[in-house]
Amino acid sequence: MGKISYIHNLEEWKSSFDDVYYETRVRFSETDMFGHLNNTVPFIYFEAARIHFFQRLGFMAEWTNPLYEAMPVVADLQCDFIKQIFFDEKLEIYVKANKIGNSSVDLHYMIKNGQGELCLAGRGTMVQISKKTGKSIPWTEEMKQCLSQTAEIK
Repeated sequence: MGKISYIHNLEEWKSSFDDVYYETRVRFSETDMFGHLNNTVPFIYFEAARIHFFQRLGFMAEWTNPLYEAMPVVADLQCDFIKQIFFDEKLEIYVKANKIGNSSVDLHYMIKNGQGELCLAGRGTMVQISKKTGKSIPWTEEMKQCLSQTAEIK
């Protein structure tokens, strides 16, 4: 495995995630003709785990309320492929806030297989924006506090 720019110490990085994860199994439709996970699918897994993460923090109820002004958008997203993943493997997808900005949060993702081996690492920036103007909306103090409880860098 080559150096991943957003991970300075792999073992410290892995241990910085809490024990809560989103679990899934690789569906046949998510594999390619060689039987391993298609390279577009991790982004779908990241999305599912990210929604689970934000639900745990209590953000999704507000964001999905039609009367609420703010919504989250993905500003960037990347995935580093470390170990191949195959059909019907059980996966654990971990998410944590790495760095919290004024209206953004840099999330890190870790996907392990059923044997606890690191298969995928990822990161991405989410920004809270206005549904009306498209401009960023700062996190409330309560949201910052929730995010900071899961953050490596505060």
